[in-house]
Amino acid sequence: MRENALAALHARIGAALAARNPAPVVLRGETAPQRIPPGGLVVLRDGETVEETAILSPLAYAIEHRAEIEVAVAGATPAARNALLDALLVDIAAGITSNRTLGGAVEWAAPGAPTFDDVEFEGAAPARAASIPVTLFYTVAGSPLA
Repeated sequence: MRENALAALHARIGAALAARNPAPVVLRGETAPQRIPPGGLVVLRDGETVEETAILSPLAYAIEHRAEIEVAVAGATPAARNALLDALLVDIAAGITSNRTLGGAVEWAAPGAPTFDDVEFEGAAPARAASIPVTLFYTVAGSPLA
């Protein structure tokens, strides 16, 4: 169930950003490349289960899983970086909130408030980054490992 939820979130992010020109590169669980593509870079990190609650008769578990979406953009000026980053964050939020069940993969998906950071790579242009927590709520039968 966890894998289905994360795969659905990854697909939803990719679909929400596909129409952008240039489109950002959307990855899952991969090491970020040294150079940020012109449209930006989005990496979904699988995260961790933050809470599991047993539901008895029949046995099931209500799972609260928190994934992280890392977004990084480059640009010639701080204003250009901020504008592109904000546009990507708005598109990601709209993609998730327009279908909070992620096509039926979860019971509810809730993006949280982003945290921001200025990033510099040796020999590369400055970049602006944000990390967005996304909480996924779903129920599994029998075991939290299901």
